[in-house]
Amino acid sequence: MKMHDVWKIYRMGEVEVPALRGVSVEIKKGDFVAIIGASGSGKSTMMNLIGCLDVPSRGSVYLKSQDISKLDESDLASLRGKTIGFIFQQYNLIPSMSAFENVVLPLEFLEYDDREAANRAREILISVGLGDKMHHRPAQLSGGQQQRVSIARSLAGDPEIILADEPTGALDSVAGIEVLNMLHRLWKEQGKTIIMVTHNLNLAKYAHTTIELKDGQITRISENDEVNKK
Repeated sequence: MKMHDVWKIYRMGEVEVPALRGVSVEIKKGDFVAIIGASGSGKSTMMNLIGCLDVPSRGSVYLKSQDISKLDESDLASLRGKTIGFIFQQYNLIPSMSAFENVVLPLEFLEYDDREAANRAREILISVGLGDKMHHRPAQLSGGQQQRVSIARSLAGDPEIILADEPTGALDSVAGIEVLNMLHRLWKEQGKTIIMVTHNLNLAKYAHTTIELKDGQITRISENDEVNKK
């Protein structure tokens, strides 16, 4: 995906507040990228644009060679659903549904038939180590297990891009490392493009490319070739 001279400006009464200021960057297919920066740096705004959850005030955001600002909401939702899987800090699981049902749900929107969706959900839950927990509801699972359900749900439609928003923020250190290792395996073994948004600079060591934001602008882009050896 590419961003070219992207501005995102929010209006607060008569005041304009720029959250992103002329951001241009390309995230290559198959990369593991960490977007880092302090609170207020523009990380969340950039994540929303990359995830096709918002459109820029000025400039262009291209996903699969399509400028998202030119798409209507229906086409944008379709592109998002087929291309991007989301992992959230607070999991965003539906409490009344089992782990299995939470993973099946996005497949229904992607128009999988019932048998195919069920088989896919079981396969993914087993792959993330939850084969014996798939009929548990979120309240019956630990934080780390809930995040694994979230990861399974993000993988359900076999997206090219996994967008992880503070994926370890609500976890203890052990569960957090487990989740990061899982993301790393998805990158190395399945070739997924991983985009991780975080304020924790220590997490950047898991990524191959780090994009640092400050006051809505990119201040540094660096690559860590050592990450390939992990």
